[in-house]
Amino acid sequence: MCKSSEFDFSVCEQHEGVRLDVFIAENCDVTRSAAQKLIAEGNAFVNGSPVNKSCKLKSGDSVKVTVPPAHELEAVPENIPVNIVYEDDDLLVVDKPKGMVVHPAAGNESGTLVNALLYHCKGRLSSINGVIRPGIVHRIDKNTSGLLMVAKNDRSHNFLAEQIKQHSFVREYKAIICGSFKDDEGTIDAPIGRHAIDRKKMCVTQKNSKNAVTHYKTLERFSGYSFVSFRLETGRTHQIRVHCAYMHHPVLGDDVYGKAVRYFEGQCLHACKLGFVHPATGEYMEFESPLPQYFSEILTKLRDGENI
Repeated sequence: MCKSSEFDFSVCEQHEGVRLDVFIAENCDVTRSAAQKLIAEGNAFVNGSPVNKSCKLKSGDSVKVTVPPAHELEAVPENIPVNIVYEDDDLLVVDKPKGMVVHPAAGNESGTLVNALLYHCKGRLSSINGVIRPGIVHRIDKNTSGLLMVAKNDRSHNFLAEQIKQHSFVREYKAIICGSFKDDEGTIDAPIGRHAIDRKKMCVTQKNSKNAVTHYKTLERFSGYSFVSFRLETGRTHQIRVHCAYMHHPVLGDDVYGKAVRYFEGQCLHACKLGFVHPATGEYMEFESPLPQYFSEILTKLRDGENI
């Protein structure tokens, strides 16, 4: 059985005047909303007394936090339709629709791609990433559509994961971004790590980060927007979205790193191509996914000079 985690801190001068919820989020590796919930439920004390989330800390304060054990999730098979582009005894290539979560997590414990795959594959998926992410070699965000690789056994999973590590696994995306990059083609080489305050977000940072490299090519320019192709060299969480925001050209509709668009949900980002060497045959295979309807309709509006 999982146990609660206990944290004891002595506030240093660096955190003088910092709000308690911000302090907990940064030091306990939880989101700010989770930190506020801990405070509201009486799991945080300053100098031995319960306080509210907006309490501002002073140098020398004693902060004690109790983080209850996480609710253990269990992925179960669900009969959910899924678009299988390719399948054999070793792997599948899936074309995921926008709006579908890849694997179960708090707040999304069912209806995910993993639930659908467990039903479709009768549980025959690789076990390397545990019971919540069986078969998942790499992920794409809930509101990103397109191609995703799934491994049916551990040997295939390791073989494919090594290609990703060696940057020989082809992953290309298409997106509509706000504004335009200065150059038609280029590379964004900027390390990505967890945001210090909002733990659900990533950002370009030198602190506790990993190298992140994205290559881009502008396909079309419009008034205020661009249609761009991206190729991942590395595969960090939210990499394209974070790099675009870092360049001051967020992906259209990205309400986390940019701003929402009123008539569709989520970012205009599509995983359009996967290329890899098959783990059993040694053959190079490549798959492409056409742009989803909503994406094509936006391009038509832009080409016609309509406002977005």
